[in-house]
Amino acid sequence: MNDWLFVAPLLILGLGSILMMLVDAFAKEKSELAILSSITMGVAGMISASALLSGAEAADAPEMVTRFLAVDPAALFFDVVICFGGALSALLAGGYLREHGLERGEFYVLLTLTTLGAVVLGRSTDMLSLFVGLETMSLGVYAMVAFRRGSSTAIEGAVKYFLLGSFAAAILLFGSALMYAATGSTSFTGIAAAMGDADPKLVLIGLLLIIAGFGFKVSAVPFHMWTPDAYEGAITPATAFMSVAVKSAAFAVFVRILFVTFGDELSMSLASGWPPVLAGLAALTMVYGNIAAVGQENVKRMLAYSSIAHAGYILVGIVAAFRVGSEAVSAVLFYLLAYTFSNILAFGSLILLGSRGREAVSFNDLRGVGRRHPMAALPFILGTLSLMGFPPTAGFLAKYYVFSAAVQAGGSMILLAILGMLTSAIGAFYYLRVTVFMFMRDPEPGQVKAIPMKSGYVVGALAISSLFVLGLGVMPGDVLEAASRAASLLLG
Repeated sequence: MNDWLFVAPLLILGLGSILMMLVDAFAKEKSELAILSSITMGVAGMISASALLSGAEAADAPEMVTRFLAVDPAALFFDVVICFGGALSALLAGGYLREHGLERGEFYVLLTLTTLGAVVLGRSTDMLSLFVGLETMSLGVYAMVAFRRGSSTAIEGAVKYFLLGSFAAAILLFGSALMYAATGSTSFTGIAAAMGDADPKLVLIGLLLIIAGFGFKVSAVPFHMWTPDAYEGAITPATAFMSVAVKSAAFAVFVRILFVTFGDELSMSLASGWPPVLAGLAALTMVYGNIAAVGQENVKRMLAYSSIAHAGYILVGIVAAFRVGSEAVSAVLFYLLAYTFSNILAFGSLILLGSRGREAVSFNDLRGVGRRHPMAALPFILGTLSLMGFPPTAGFLAKYYVFSAAVQAGGSMILLAILGMLTSAIGAFYYLRVTVFMFMRDPEPGQVKAIPMKSGYVVGALAISSLFVLGLGVMPGDVLEAASRAASLLLG
């Protein structure tokens, strides 16, 4: 039974989504599904967290599972990040959909099934399970972006996301096919074992295609084009879910495939390997994401470019790991967890501040709302302080650990760390700009004033996220230890 504990999150998510379909057919109040969806994902996340913190081993886990899915501490850590992001997004949806007259049960089914796909993707140890998880997750997200069927912005964002996502999936699949042609294996470890006898040209082209495919999913520049439109068009709970769970799942399998499959000296060399490629992507992503965010007038688009910038910071940690090792990977794990709670605060506060007919999506919508409703604006301030890396929030420690790992890596990585800190200063400008509009700007004559909604679901999600943002910033010990152990075992 202890062995099956490691796959219990997958079973819970699968069975929970089926149960929600049945409940949806008979439930009169669809918001009840928000609680069921949140509980399903929350229980899955807590099981993974308990197994992770207990130090349990899964040496004898069923081979039918380990052949395609990881059961190591790194897999459990990413389960926690993905499931908690999904559970909090379900709570946000419980308040948002009801308030805006969009309450339909299929959203929660999609959310849970998409979380299942994200967990499968994050645990993948084979190109086959990777593609199945990727498509399960992606199809659900496409549908959630287009959930507001009467909105042309939502349909436009969904179509762009679907078309570009299809191309990215094809590129990733082609790269996987080339790796199979070169090595005769689809498993990450099998490809690594056969790398010495493989055609280096096929391996190089396959590696570049795989990086391009994952670059799209994590919103790295220049593969970011879908992000602002999809974030703006989607309903805000779906945007929150995309920004945390989808990004975490993509980074989870990206880290695993880079260090398990392409962890040999040739693939990790500065002359012909992936570190210089990712370093270039990280630099472009940090610079472009932050500069583009400065000129935005829509808060969701600003947070979309912010999400792009944070993908660059995470890439810095991944690149640093080729020299520093597990310390840099553990910093990436901690960063993703801190980013999840910080982003939920930012998007959740936007939801709370916009009642029906007065949805707060632009800077002008937020004029003076901080003075009129300070308690409703407080979560946004806390979330953005964490995203900019202000102590004593979780975001401060997350950036500190990532940039510290880059400095320890030495060489050109020090320049990358300096660039990250400089672009973070740019980020502080557009984050603080929201605060200025909230507390120091008055509504324009005739402008509709934002009025907070009343929702226990949204308040609950914000309260949980606030506790974690402050708790991880003040007492990160247990989480850092779990991240360090997961990173050490992942890198072998």
